[in-house]
Amino acid sequence: MGTSQSREDVELSDSESEATRTESEEESENYQDAHGQSSAERMPKQESAFDEVEEKLRALKLKYVTPPTQNSNVKNPVKLYLHIGGNTPKAKWVISEKLTYYDFVKSCIAEGGESGTDEDEEADAGEAWWVLKVGSKVRARVGVEMQLKYLGEQSRVDFVAGGVWAMKFLNSEHYTIFVQKFQDCLFENTYGCEATEENRVKVYGKDFIGWANPDAADDSMWEDAEDAFLQSPGSATPIRPSQDLREEFEEDGNGGIQSLALGALDNSFLVSDSGIQVVKNFSHGIQGKGAFVNFDNRRGCGSGSVYSTPKKALLMRAETNMLLMSPMDEGKPHSRGLHQLDIESGKIVSEWRFEKDGTDITMRDITNDSKGAQLDPSGSTFLGLDDNRLCRWDMRDRKGLVQKLADSSTPVLNWTQGHQFSRGTNFQCFATTGDGSIVVGSRDGKIRLYSINSMRQAKTAFPGLGSSITHVDVTFDGKWILGTTDTYLILICTIFIDKDGKSKTGFNGRMGNRIAAPRLLKLTPLDSHLAGASNAFRGGQFSWVTENGKQERHLVATVGKFSVIWNFQQVKNGTHECYRHQQGLKSCYCYKIVPKEESIVESRFMHDKFAVTESPEAPLVIATPLKVSSFSISSKR
Repeated sequence: MGTSQSREDVELSDSESEATRTESEEESENYQDAHGQSSAERMPKQESAFDEVEEKLRALKLKYVTPPTQNSNVKNPVKLYLHIGGNTPKAKWVISEKLTYYDFVKSCIAEGGESGTDEDEEADAGEAWWVLKVGSKVRARVGVEMQLKYLGEQSRVDFVAGGVWAMKFLNSEHYTIFVQKFQDCLFENTYGCEATEENRVKVYGKDFIGWANPDAADDSMWEDAEDAFLQSPGSATPIRPSQDLREEFEEDGNGGIQSLALGALDNSFLVSDSGIQVVKNFSHGIQGKGAFVNFDNRRGCGSGSVYSTPKKALLMRAETNMLLMSPMDEGKPHSRGLHQLDIESGKIVSEWRFEKDGTDITMRDITNDSKGAQLDPSGSTFLGLDDNRLCRWDMRDRKGLVQKLADSSTPVLNWTQGHQFSRGTNFQCFATTGDGSIVVGSRDGKIRLYSINSMRQAKTAFPGLGSSITHVDVTFDGKWILGTTDTYLILICTIFIDKDGKSKTGFNGRMGNRIAAPRLLKLTPLDSHLAGASNAFRGGQFSWVTENGKQERHLVATVGKFSVIWNFQQVKNGTHECYRHQQGLKSCYCYKIVPKEESIVESRFMHDKFAVTESPEAPLVIATPLKVSSFSISSKR
């Protein structure tokens, strides 16, 4: 298992890099950069020979630009470094260009195209975007995909652009100028308008201006929340830096694992292409195969291509029943109905259809009424979400009786509460708190909070940062929201003080203008690059509690072949070393990585009840298509 600590953040120096080249010249010369030119070809071996060639070219009066030197008057001068060796013991930074320049240009040429020319700046403003050019080596569209990391104490930034690069500025003033320009270009590329104060207010809203200007944001809520966390009953066992993850169990799946349905009672479930594997819950993870429920071709999830491969499994009724939802089309989550599996008998007992006002409709996601609703033995309702719909479904008919599977027609779920929005809300994902309040993430990055009393109008709508929210989770008490985007996780504090001086959350009151800026959870540029081609964040979640007074302790997300874990208390601590010298929104890079040999399907913490005395957290379960592994948090030996 790896961590975020690597040579990536070490202080860069000419002496170190030049010494590295001397000791490993052969390796450096054989390393090809993004343009296929070796470092040896880019660096002249003898200065006198270079000067002689330069004089001859001058005599020929060719169009020739003198290469920059330490004494040249270069605009936007920087030193460019390239990271080689990945995460191996031989990993190191090497100088790519000892002195070069950077520039931001408007371009309509895709990343990886030819180097920018004057034609770039003449591109149609409606189609052009800002591009960062660094000498002849780097050309990248300004965006969150660059995973740019600010290292203000070193006057340096690291980023990904076909490789992992570092730019070191000659002084802090040059560094500050670059950071401001980069953030302005990022804003314009994201929102399609110039980065003026007026446009920032239009994008974020006057109550959320702290999101655009974090230095002006009210961070007192983070500090108050941290104090409350330390005083909570669940914090008796502090999380120490010496704690690490230890693999306890590993089970082979039956192949094609699609999702993980963790139970809080005796069993958990692996949903695969061919059926559902029952596994036992223990204090150190899940282990021991039990019954296996096959998806046959005559009934249930095998009855036609529409329901052939379940992608969503939802436990209900004290975990004796499971709802299975499959997409209509490959690559899209929408479904016209679902199946109800009785776990004890291993049979599909109902096949439901989504309908409103006599018309078939689709749902893209379903979830329980509240965090602990799957433990309710009498539960018959659940929540549904579609692009422009938020509703509650009831599996009982209007006479109060539970419907059964009919031979002639598929029974219809009752739409008991909800709203169909006329405009494009573009809902993507949702989750519920302990009391049943709802948080919904959208394609445009907005995150809306709905109280338990109304699904028609959000109590609070956070503007987001321009990236689509692909998954969302919320703590049991509703005070914290974790949104997942492709390139980062966004952690939002919902606490505010109302006009009467009472503490509330954005689920049950209007937050006004005392809204704390969010915090971002990111991978370092190197780890993002090493995560592989499918390096988008997926499924960011809190650890799992279903009881008042208990506090979630960790956050976990999947990135390619990595499962990444953050310490929740550490993320909330505003004095944490990660946040020093940062520009813009605070970003936390302190995490642990569990690498696997294949892409990870899902990473989740088991229920809090499975935490044991020597461990402050319940086991972490990681599922890949072929295996499921369990890890416990314990002190290093």
